Amino acid sequence: MGAKIQHDDELVENHEINVTPFIDVMLVLLIIFMVAAPLATVDVNVDLPASTAEAQPKPDSPLYLTIKADNSLALGNDDVTLEKLSAALKVASNGDTGQRIFLRADKSVEYETLMQAMNRLREAGYLKVALVGLEGVTRAGQ
Repeated sequence: MGAKIQHDDELVENHEINVTPFIDVMLVLLIIFMVAAPLATVDVNVDLPASTAEAQPKPDSPLYLTIKADNSLALGNDDVTLEKLSAALKVASNGDTGQRIFLRADKSVEYETLMQAMNRLREAGYLKVALVGLEGVTRAGQ
C-alpha cells in the first residue's frame, strides 16, 4: 500500500494503483505477439518453379516399370499383369529388393492406377522407387 505524507503528520492510506508497470508489461507482450503472430502462419501461396536439377547418372542395367496409356504394365520390355508383378520383379532383379525401380507412366494414367503400382512395389519389398519424367522440359507460362 502506498501512503501520502500530510502536513499534520498522520499517515493516510492511498487507494490509488500505480498502473505504469502494468502498462509496460502489456506493451512488451503486445510487441511480442505482433512479431510472433505472422511467423506462426502456414497458409502461404507459392508458385513453385520447375526443377532444373542435373540428371542423375543411370545404372548400367536399370529396371523400368512402365504404366502404359491403357493402364497395362511392362517390366523392361515385357508385358506383365499387376498380379504377377511381384514374381516378375524377383526374376528381373535376381531377388535384390534393394535395387532401384524406375517407374514411368503415361500422362493419361490416372493417379489411382499409379498408386496401385507403387503399393504393389512396396508389398513386394521394393522401397527404392524413382519416378521418371522428361528432363529439362517445362510448360509454357510456368
